[in-house]
Amino acid sequence: MGDEAQSAPSEDATDTEAVPEAVSEGAAEANTAADVPFVEQLQRERDEFKDLLLRKTAEFDNYRKRIDRDRERMIKHAGAEVLEQLLPVIDDLERALDVATGDDASGEDAYRRGVEIIHRQLLDLLRKYRVTPMDAVGSDFDPHIHQAVVHEPSTTHRDGEVTVELRRGYMLGDNLLRAAMVKVAKRE
Repeated sequence: MGDEAQSAPSEDATDTEAVPEAVSEGAAEANTAADVPFVEQLQRERDEFKDLLLRKTAEFDNYRKRIDRDRERMIKHAGAEVLEQLLPVIDDLERALDVATGDDASGEDAYRRGVEIIHRQLLDLLRKYRVTPMDAVGSDFDPHIHQAVVHEPSTTHRDGEVTVELRRGYMLGDNLLRAAMVKVAKRE
């Protein structure tokens, strides 16, 4: 029995020594277990910030592209407005060229040549910016490119045919700059 008694305290001593080790191992595991949610939280935050960065980068890229498109569109429309304002000048020059000449043929010839030179220069300027006049007379009326101001009865023209061009129409590249103002035949 004495041996058992002596062995018992030594087992107790080992158990007491084992208890602090178990407690210290448990504390280390508790610290690691507490660190796991913290690390997972940091990873979640990192992923959220990465996602936010990617979204903001994409938004900025889309914004830059939209601004570039808007700038090009604004330049294109500003140019179209300026060119459209030149068209009445060409109309006036064409009317001046259509006026019958008077008595003084040499003075009027010089005047006419001057107006023709200006007219040619303006047309060259418009061609430089891809503005081209449309030929309306003889074509079928198209409401997309013609503005009908008069319908006149005619037996010599087919129904819907443009008979007279009152104001010339112009295209800017493939786009309509100004519709042609026309008279359209109506079959009786």
